[in-house]
Amino acid sequence: MSSDPDVHEGWVARELALEFPALRVAWVTAAAPRSSRGPQELRDRLRVLADRFHGARALTMRREAVPAAYRAFFRHVGLDPDVQRTPVEAAALTRLVEGGFRSHGALEDALTLAVLETGVPVWALDDERVDGPLGVRAAGAGERLGEGELAADLPAGRMVVADDARAVAVLFGEVAPSRRPRAAAARLRLFTVAVPGVPALHVEEALLQCADALGDAVGRG
Repeated sequence: MSSDPDVHEGWVARELALEFPALRVAWVTAAAPRSSRGPQELRDRLRVLADRFHGARALTMRREAVPAAYRAFFRHVGLDPDVQRTPVEAAALTRLVEGGFRSHGALEDALTLAVLETGVPVWALDDERVDGPLGVRAAGAGERLGEGELAADLPAGRMVVADDARAVAVLFGEVAPSRRPRAAAARLRLFTVAVPGVPALHVEEALLQCADALGDAVGRG
C-alpha cells in the first residue's frame, strides 16, 4: 500500500496574513486518473453520503463548526454566503435539487467526496501548468485569470490563489481555464484554502481523502 502524499504549505500575502492570521493554503500532488469515469466504489460512497445530506441536514449544517467558519469568512471578505454558497452548502443544495450525488467523473467525484466528508473544499490544477508554490494574494490592476483567450479580467483587489507567475483561481471561485487538468494530464495538484476556525486535521483529511479516492481511480482506470 502506498503512503499518503506529503501535504505542502503555501504562502499568504503579508497584508492578508495580518488581517487573517489563520488563513492557510495547502496542497498535495496525485496521479491523474486514467479514465474519466469514477470507480464504482467512489460512486457507492457518494450514494451513501446522499442519505446523510437530506433536507434537514442541509438546513442545519451552516451551524456546524467548519461550514460556519467558511460562512463567517465569506461575510468578512464581502461575499454573501446566502448568494454565493460556501462549497459544502453548494454540494448539499445540489443533492437536494438532483435527488442525490450524481457521478460526474473520477476527479469531480473525488472533489465532492472530500468536501462532503470534511466540510473543506478541494480544487484541482494540472500540476505541470503550475509555477512554484501556491498562495493567496490580492489581484493587481489589469491582471487576468491565467492566460490565453479564455483568461478573464480580474478586478483589482480581488482575492485570488496564485503561483509564482499569475493567478490560477479566484478565491472560492473559478479555476483559470489554462490551469485546469487536461485529459492528458499526468499529475494533479489538489489544493485547499482553510479559513480561521477550520481545524488543521480537517484540512489534511480533505486533501488525503481526495488523493486516496483518485488513487482508487488510477488503480482501476
